[in-house]
Amino acid sequence: MRNILIIGAGKSCSYLIKYLLDNSKTEKLHITIGDLNVDNAKKLVGDHPNTDVIHLDVFNAESRIAAVKKADIVVSMLPARFHIEVAKDCITYKKNMVTASYVSPEMEALDTDAKANNLIFMNEIGVDPGIDHMSAMHVIDRIRDKGGKMILFESFTGGLVAPESDNNLWNYKFTWNPRNVVVAGQGGAAKFLQENQFKYIPYNRLFRRTEFLDVEGYGRFEGYANRDSLKYQQVYGLDHIKTLYRGTMRRVGFSRAWNVFVQLGMTDDSYTIDDSINMSYRDFVNSFLPYSPTDSVELKFRHALKIDQDDIVWEKFLELDIFNPKKMVDLDKGTPAQILQKILMDSWTLSPDDKDMIVMYHKFGYELNGKKHQIDSTMVTLGKDQTYTAMAKTVGLPVAIATLAILNGKIKTPGVQIPITKEVYTPILKELEAYDIIFKEYEVPYLGYNPLNL
Repeated sequence: MRNILIIGAGKSCSYLIKYLLDNSKTEKLHITIGDLNVDNAKKLVGDHPNTDVIHLDVFNAESRIAAVKKADIVVSMLPARFHIEVAKDCITYKKNMVTASYVSPEMEALDTDAKANNLIFMNEIGVDPGIDHMSAMHVIDRIRDKGGKMILFESFTGGLVAPESDNNLWNYKFTWNPRNVVVAGQGGAAKFLQENQFKYIPYNRLFRRTEFLDVEGYGRFEGYANRDSLKYQQVYGLDHIKTLYRGTMRRVGFSRAWNVFVQLGMTDDSYTIDDSINMSYRDFVNSFLPYSPTDSVELKFRHALKIDQDDIVWEKFLELDIFNPKKMVDLDKGTPAQILQKILMDSWTLSPDDKDMIVMYHKFGYELNGKKHQIDSTMVTLGKDQTYTAMAKTVGLPVAIATLAILNGKIKTPGVQIPITKEVYTPILKELEAYDIIFKEYEVPYLGYNPLNL
């Protein structure tokens, strides 16, 4: 039997574990799952014979090293900041490694050692990053192979609620880490390229600069810019591209409403609110508004944000019950962002029968034989239930498929890497189609951002 060690068994692991278990007999696999809390792992594996579930503390070097030494390949599904200790063990004991996380500087620094030991350290092989890389490079390489020159690339991804579970005015629920949603876009201006010009959107304007996207069968979405769209310019080989933009997808109207929280300062995570433990939701909102001996909190809120009482945006805030004087914050020394997250979780937590949805949208503009062309590519995947979610599917399946491909010698190139080569993305994208993760391509007119300059 060949031993696969999975460290971490959180929400993204259901499809990863199922895929490996389904293939364990024919591929002669034994899967060991290590976590601080073994309950979720035990639930996922049931009484499957080719598994072990062990208590594993990644900070306990002795038990971590013992587990790594027994493995033929290691899959780390820990939070990104914890991968590095596992990665160092994999260098020492000559084990290949797979993660879904962004390549950190510390991980990148292991590239020389990984190559010297002929080891594959595959990173960014989830959904975003992951499927976005593979699906983008699949089309970009095809355009280049026929002599085309890339002039525009835009890429958007959204983790959203499935249409049948979309029952609030925000058209949104938390399908992943709520904290990441609340603090999204902070830490510097969003930067991207538009028609050969560097563009910057400061955080206070981010949610008012959106782009519309129409997905067949699913209607209209909006996209706002990610913080650094230029991060992959060199990696993708797009050094001379005119437009490069990466963004996050939401339903239309979400960003305009979210901008109210940004303007008031409710998404700030840099300081704590005094006596927040005794605050009501109404007190929290009022703490960001001017004092008035006569005006209500609602009136001050609308006046400060210039919201008319018949504006649909106003209905969104009423739905969240943020003016309730009886609901308590119940957080000691909470930051505004932490308190806002607590309030939103009342309304945006998935119900037991809710399903999630992953939406991805790429735009490829290119020149070929003196003419400009554009391909739009979309992918929508729906979750089954609260265990087998669309997020777990699109994160876990690429990780699992890559793990088995490395184990079987189908992926051979060593080093710290991401899935942007044909050797990696071609078989993985093909296999993902069997799981209904399929990209639909459309030839559309190329307009760029200057339709008069065709």
